[in-house]
Amino acid sequence: MSVLKYCFCLFFLQSIMTTLPPLPLTRPKLTSLARQKLPCTPKNLARAQLIKEKDDIDYYLEVNFKGLSKEEVAAYRNSYKKNICVDMLREGYHKSFTELFALMERWDVLREAAKVRSIFWLQKPLEEQPEKLDHFYHYLTRAENAERKEYFEDVYNNLYALACYFNTPEDKWVRNHFYERCFKIAQLIKIDGGKKEAEAHAHMGLLYEEDGQLSEAAEHYEAFHQLTQGRIWKDETGRFLNLLACESLLRTYRLLSDKMLENKEYKQAIRILIKASEIAKEGSDKKMEGEASYYLGLAYLAAGEYETALTVLNTYGKISTDLDDDLSLGRAYEATAKVLQSQGEMKEAIKYLKKVLKIARNNFQNLDIVRASTMLGDIYNEKGYYSKASEYFQQAFDTTRELMNMPLMNETKVHYGIAKAHQLMLTINNCIETADITSLDHLLSWKESRSDIAPDLIIEN
Repeated sequence: MSVLKYCFCLFFLQSIMTTLPPLPLTRPKLTSLARQKLPCTPKNLARAQLIKEKDDIDYYLEVNFKGLSKEEVAAYRNSYKKNICVDMLREGYHKSFTELFALMERWDVLREAAKVRSIFWLQKPLEEQPEKLDHFYHYLTRAENAERKEYFEDVYNNLYALACYFNTPEDKWVRNHFYERCFKIAQLIKIDGGKKEAEAHAHMGLLYEEDGQLSEAAEHYEAFHQLTQGRIWKDETGRFLNLLACESLLRTYRLLSDKMLENKEYKQAIRILIKASEIAKEGSDKKMEGEASYYLGLAYLAAGEYETALTVLNTYGKISTDLDDDLSLGRAYEATAKVLQSQGEMKEAIKYLKKVLKIARNNFQNLDIVRASTMLGDIYNEKGYYSKASEYFQQAFDTTRELMNMPLMNETKVHYGIAKAHQLMLTINNCIETADITSLDHLLSWKESRSDIAPDLIIEN
């Protein structure tokens, strides 16, 4: 197009030139021309006026600029979305057009549905996002061209590129669409030993996991794990696919076991966590193996199998010690203390909880301090050692004040208040029962000031 024609179109069509950064994408002539302009007319023009304006433009161009082709006029007159679709059909990419058109329709439906649910819906219409339309055109047409030649690995790569491009919170449904397309294409790739199929299973597992369909996710992750066993395949970040498969399976099995434990399906939960533990050992990752032992130990605790729970948690503690991982060791001690508390072994439970407190303080883990102090306070309160219980509940309360965690602060404040009330009640009751001059003085002094009264001397272990 000559400079004169170019300037005339800008002036006559009343549009402003928009300079966009060039993309390394393939564009045919029509969309390349269309990229040089914004919509030619304001959106609020009446349809009759718009038609008249377009007719006037065509007539004027035909009379005064006979060298300007219809497609050059169309590039300025039509929307960018329409130009993309026309180019696809003109170049013979009918499958790409069909897929893009279906995605655009769904895009509009989702936008309208979101608009009804929330006034803060800010997603732009697709026709106002030329970068996304460019990516659709570039990769869909390349994928269709490769599919005609049965280059299925190229098809997969182009579809996966689209999935990665749309991996944003607002466009996740587009990403999932291309994950599903990749999964179907991966079944046809026979030259890579199953690597693409394994990756496709991983993507489908993630898709179902994010949707909360954990059983379906586990099926795909199991296939992912099976296909990567004995392989040294790596992803784009250099991580071994088999290790990723183990991690994904463990995460999904744990989520499944949590639901089973909520429904008191203890045997099923233990069975699936044993399976997770075996897979963790295959992954040759000690930290992952320790995590699997931890959750298995908690499942045995929930099922009331205390001795087995202690054995498994002891394994977790040894792994944590070998790894010099204090935080994991603290978790192992805390879980062990819960088992011992359930068995009625309060002295042993107290020993482990004091170890937890020491580790938590050394590593500035305030939430761990709160949990351990609260557990110690509960044990002492239950044993009737109210002064000691008050001491640990106060530690928990003071720590929550540092955290500025209001819900947790209120909870620990209630525990602290109850322990202080028990302590006061016991002291006053002993004073009344003793009925001597000293006790009477204590009671009268307390009644006048309502301050703390000296606690009764009780041996507290």
